[in-house]
Amino acid sequence: MQKHTDLPQLFADLGVEVRFLKAVARMGFDTPTDVQRELIPLILAGKDVLGQARTGTGKTAAFGLPLLQLCDPAGRLQVLCLVPTRELAVQVSDEVRRLAQFANLHCIPVYGGQRIQTQLHALGRKPHFVVGTPGRVFDFIQRRALNLDSIRAVVLDEVDRMLDIGFRDAIREILNCIRNPHQTVFVSATVEDEIKRLAQRFAAHPVEVDVSRDELMVEEVEQFCCSVDQRDKLRLLKVLLKEEDPGLAIVFTNTKAQAHRVARRLYESGIDAKEIHGDLMQKRRERILGSFRKHRFKVLVATDLVGRGIDVQAITHIINYDLPQDTEAYVHRIGRTARMGAGGKAITFVTPDQGKALTDVEKLINVLIQDKRYAGFVPRVFEDDQPKAVQPQSPSRYQQPVFSDMSSSDGRPASAPVKTLGSKFRPRRRRRR
Repeated sequence: MQKHTDLPQLFADLGVEVRFLKAVARMGFDTPTDVQRELIPLILAGKDVLGQARTGTGKTAAFGLPLLQLCDPAGRLQVLCLVPTRELAVQVSDEVRRLAQFANLHCIPVYGGQRIQTQLHALGRKPHFVVGTPGRVFDFIQRRALNLDSIRAVVLDEVDRMLDIGFRDAIREILNCIRNPHQTVFVSATVEDEIKRLAQRFAAHPVEVDVSRDELMVEEVEQFCCSVDQRDKLRLLKVLLKEEDPGLAIVFTNTKAQAHRVARRLYESGIDAKEIHGDLMQKRRERILGSFRKHRFKVLVATDLVGRGIDVQAITHIINYDLPQDTEAYVHRIGRTARMGAGGKAITFVTPDQGKALTDVEKLINVLIQDKRYAGFVPRVFEDDQPKAVQPQSPSRYQQPVFSDMSSSDGRPASAPVKTLGSKFRPRRRRRR
C-alpha cells in the first residue's frame, strides 16, 4: 500500500480520507483547529452536533470535510447548508469546492440577488452539496426545484445570525420539509436558549461541543480605542490609515449611508477604498469582494449585514468607525482579522458620549481595551483634566432677569418696566351672529 508521507497526518488521524487530505494539503493546512478536532470525528460517526466556535476557527472545514466524505458521488443532493447572507453562501460554497477538488462531488450556492434561471440551471446539474440562504432555499422548495428526498445531512451555519435577521420561520419550514432520516449540524458563534430549543426539536440527541472559550476573543488581536469627536472621525481615519499603512483593512460603519459617505470621502482623498453593503447589487458585491481578496485595493468600508460574510485571510486591520450598537457584533467584527492564528489589530473610534457602550464591550470580552491617542484628535471633553470655571450666561430670551435690589411693594424692581403680552396677543373676539 502506497504511503502518502506528504499529506497532513493530523487530519488523517481524525478519519479524513486521502482524496480530501490532498485538498487540505494543497490549501496549506497541516494542523486541525480545535473545532475541527472536535467536530470531524463526531460527524463521521453520524452524530447530530450542536457546535459553538468563534469566527475564524475553520468551521467550514470542520463540517465540510466529514460531510463530503459521507456523500455518494453517484447520488443526488445529499447535503444542504443554510447560511445567513449571500456573501457567506458564496464563501462557504467556494471552500467546499476546494475541499472536494479531488473528489467527484459538486457544490453550488443559491441565494437572493441572482437570476433565478441561472440558479435553476445550476440545480439541474444535480449537485451533491447546496449552500444557500433560507429565503431562496425555501423558494426553490416551493417551486419543486430543490428535491430533498435524498438529503443525508443539514447544516445550519451561523444559526445565531440567521435568527437575528428574521429567518426562524423559514428555517423551521425547511427542516419540516425533510422527511427522511438525516444528520443535523448546528454551528454558531453563540448558543442561546432559542438555538438549543431548535436543536432539541430538529436533532436527535445532539452532542454539544463548545470550543469558543469563555473570553469570546481572538487572542492574537491587538485592540485599541481612540477617543474622538463625531465631526473629526473622518479626518482621524485618514491619518490612521496613513500611519498604520495596513495590508488589508475593513472599516465598519453602522449604516449604509455612512458606509457610502466614508468610502466616497476616502476615495476623493486619494485612498483607494470601496464600499459594500445591502444596497449594492449582488454581482457588484461579489466583484468588490473578489477584488479585495486579490489585494487590488486595501480599504473596504462595510456594514455588519455583509461584514460577517467576509472571510479574507490576510486582513491586518479592523477599524470600527462606528461603535456597534450590539456589543456581540464587536466580537464578530474583530474576528475578521487574526484568522487561523494570524495576528491583527482592531481600532475603535469612541465619541465622548459612548463611554458606557465601550464599557459594555469590555465586560463582554473581559479585556480592558487600550487607549490610543493621536495628536490633535483628543475630544473636547478630554482636552483638560482640570475643571473649568463656570462662565456666566446671559439670560434666555424666555427667562425674566433676576434683580437683587427690590424696591416696589409687589416684588418687582423699580427700574424694570411692567411687561404685558400686548395687544397682538389678546384673544380675538367672537363675532356676533
